[in-house]
Amino acid sequence: MNIKNIVLGAMALLMISGVALAGALDEPSNMAPFFTDSSMKTMKPEAGFKAAWASMPKDKQDMMMKECQDAAMSKPHAEFCANLNMYAGHK
Repeated sequence: MNIKNIVLGAMALLMISGVALAGALDEPSNMAPFFTDSSMKTMKPEAGFKAAWASMPKDKQDMMMKECQDAAMSKPHAEFCANLNMYAGHK
């Protein structure tokens, strides 16, 4: 019975930690407003980017800014984070 509980607990931790690894920058619903296409390859021009940022709730803005300040988290989103830092007024 103890081994079963340990295995189930370990599995639960693995599943929870896997979800925790995906951040705000990896969530398509957070990123889609900043792109012109569904494949999210082409970012909107400055005015559209600023409008998408302004319409985003403060808690999501804070999460995205925090992730863009983390080198490891922002690496796959370098161009996006550069625009975010520039257009959101953070240098």
